[in-house]
Amino acid sequence: MPPVHTGAPVTPGASTPSSPAAPQAHAPGRPGYRRMSLALFAAGLATFALLYSTQALLPAISDGFGVTAGQASWTVSAATGALALFVLPLSALSERFGRTRMMTVSMLVAVGVGLLVPFAPSLEWLVVLRAVQGAAIAGIPASAMAYLAEEVRPKALVGAIGLFVAGNSIGGMSGRLVTGWAAQAWGWRGGLLAVGVMALACAVAFLVLLPRARFFRPASLNPRAVGRTVAGHLRDPLLLRLYGIGALFMTVFGAVYTVIGYRLVDEPFSLGQGVIGSIFLIYLVGTVSSAAAGQLVARTGRRGALYLAVTTTALGLLLSLADSLAAILVGLVLITAGFFAGHAVASAAVSRTATSGRAQASALYQSAYYLGSSAGGTLGALAYHSAGWAATVGIALLAVLGVVSITLYGSHAARAQRRHGSLAAAR
Repeated sequence: MPPVHTGAPVTPGASTPSSPAAPQAHAPGRPGYRRMSLALFAAGLATFALLYSTQALLPAISDGFGVTAGQASWTVSAATGALALFVLPLSALSERFGRTRMMTVSMLVAVGVGLLVPFAPSLEWLVVLRAVQGAAIAGIPASAMAYLAEEVRPKALVGAIGLFVAGNSIGGMSGRLVTGWAAQAWGWRGGLLAVGVMALACAVAFLVLLPRARFFRPASLNPRAVGRTVAGHLRDPLLLRLYGIGALFMTVFGAVYTVIGYRLVDEPFSLGQGVIGSIFLIYLVGTVSSAAAGQLVARTGRRGALYLAVTTTALGLLLSLADSLAAILVGLVLITAGFFAGHAVASAAVSRTATSGRAQASALYQSAYYLGSSAGGTLGALAYHSAGWAATVGIALLAVLGVVSITLYGSHAARAQRRHGSLAAAR
C-alpha cells in the first residue's frame, strides 16, 4: 500500500543524502518569508471578503427579496456550510496535487463565482451560488495551514499562522466595508460586485507573490489511508478539544456579526447601510489580537491565552446588551479581539499537535470552525427574529460557556496525566 503523505516528509532545512544543501525553512528575516506572508495575507483577505460578502448586506437582501432575517441568513450559512463539507476532501487532494496548486485553483474558482453572485435572479439562486463559492473557498484554509506547517520553522509557526488569520480579519472588515458603502450607492448587487473585484486583485497578488513549496512531497491518493488518518485525529483527545473550541468560538462570531446589521438598522439606531458597513472596521482589532497570539501564548501558555480570550469575548457580549451605540461598539471590539485571539491559538495548536496528516488535521479544524459559523449565523438570526438581540447574545454566551468547559476539562486532563507520569516514574 503506498504511503500517505504526512504533511512533514522532511525536516524543513535539514539535509538529505540526495540534497546535501537543502533549502532553509522560511523564518522572519530570511528571503521569501515576507513574500510568503504577503501572499497568504492576500489569500486570507480574499477568502473572508468573499465568504462573508453578504453578511453586512442581509437587511438589504431581506428587503430586496421580501424575506425574513432567518431566510436571508442562508446566503451566509450556505457558503460556510459548503466550506465545512468540502474542506476535508479538498485537503486530501492537496496531499496529491500540492498545497499551492490547490490554493490557486480554489482562489480562481471562488473569485469567478464571486463575479457571478451579484446577478443572481432570486434568493434561491443566490444561496446556490454562495454554496458553490463556499465549496471552492474550502481548498484554501487547510492547504494554507499545511503549507505553513511544512515551509516555516516551528518556532515561527504561530506567528505565521497569526498573520494568515490577520488577513482573514482584514478581509472580513474590508469586504463588509466595501459592500456597505457600495450598496448605499448602487444597491446590494453593486456591493457584491465591488467585493468580487477586490478579491480578484487579491488573487493576482497571491499568484505573483507565493513562493513555491520546497518541502512538499506528493503522495498517492488513497481514500482508505486518508480515512485512517482522519479516524486517528478524531481519536486524539487534544485535537477533539481544539476542534470543539474552534467551532464554539465561531458560533459566537457567526451569531453576532450575522445579526448586528439588523439590530443597527432598526430603532433606536436606524443606521444607514454604509455606516453599518463601517462598523466592521472593528475587524482591525482582530488583526492585532491574532497577530499577537504567539506572544500571548509565550507569556500565559495555551490555556491561559484561551481563558483570556473567552473572558474578553463574554465581557463584550454583555456590553452589547445596552441600548447605547457606544457600548455596542466597545462590546464588538472586545468580542472581535477575543474571538481572533482564541482562533489563532487553537488553529496553531492543531498544526503543532498533529505530527502526521497535518492537512487532514487542519481540514477537520476548519470543518468544525465553519460548521460553527453556519450554526451561529442561523441560530443567531432565528433567535433575533423570535426574541430580539438578547436572545442572540444568549446563544453566544452558551457557546462561550462551552469553550470554558472544554478548556477546564483540558486543564484537568493535563494535571491528571502529569500525576500519572510522576507516579509511574516513582515506581
